[in-house]
Amino acid sequence: MEHGHDMPGMGGMAPPSPMSMTGPMQHHDMMMMHMTFFWGRSAEILFSGWPGSSDERPYMYFVALLFVFVLSILVEWLSHCRLIKPGSNHVAAGLVQTLLHALRVGLAYMVMLAIMSFNGGVFLVAVAGHALGFLFFGSRVFKRTQNPAKTSDLPPASC
Repeated sequence: MEHGHDMPGMGGMAPPSPMSMTGPMQHHDMMMMHMTFFWGRSAEILFSGWPGSSDERPYMYFVALLFVFVLSILVEWLSHCRLIKPGSNHVAAGLVQTLLHALRVGLAYMVMLAIMSFNGGVFLVAVAGHALGFLFFGSRVFKRTQNPAKTSDLPPASC
């Protein structure tokens, strides 16, 4: 090992060079993983290679943003919807409630993973989707009744 390439705090070991990587991490066109927010249409969101190169298919970045926006709205809808009718069978209602909870958590994690792309546009549409979803489904703006007794089938989401 060359002493000039040792990194402090790494026990004298230098990180492997991209040329020495093998297995699933080896790519011919290795994409850089951002660890800070960046702006641009060249991002990898949720799936490997998606939305793809902004040079080849520039509209796909906007499709990806729309997808994250809709996911965020769905999370808010699930957080505030009332699908279980009063007087329903407790077992059936509990199973539906559990299914709704699992769906909400899964969608919320997908939004979180999309945000972890560190793309500024993805972050903005996720926040905008949650805000718009809350405006429509959680705020008092569109509520017909002022009875705050039970506003949804699921308990509040916790982080």
